[in-house]
Amino acid sequence: MNRKKNNQSEYFQMVYRLVRMIPPGRVTSYGAIARFLGDPRGARVVGWAMNDAHYQSEYVPAHRVVNRVGMLTGKHHFGSSEAMKELLESEGIYVLNDCIQDFKSRFWDPLKELDQDAFF
Repeated sequence: MNRKKNNQSEYFQMVYRLVRMIPPGRVTSYGAIARFLGDPRGARVVGWAMNDAHYQSEYVPAHRVVNRVGMLTGKHHFGSSEAMKELLESEGIYVLNDCIQDFKSRFWDPLKELDQDAFF
């Protein structure tokens, strides 16, 4: 395994660890995860990790990660076009036109909710 792939894998594992901490009924964004991990411009890489989340041996609740305005931009990675929405709605989150309603009150910001020093 080359060094770049290994570093990416380690980063992805940190992303998955953080995503597993998102409480049911709450959502966060790709950018919020990246900022928490010290990579404020890394939202796209977090998205790549979410694309790969379905192949992890330990469950990753990737449905709780959306874009910065609450849109279900990753829904096409869930097997059906409605699966992400259904998972969110099963947790009490209302979705209309692929957008989380009352997004601000549902938003979970790891920088406010977690201790970075304890995480790392």
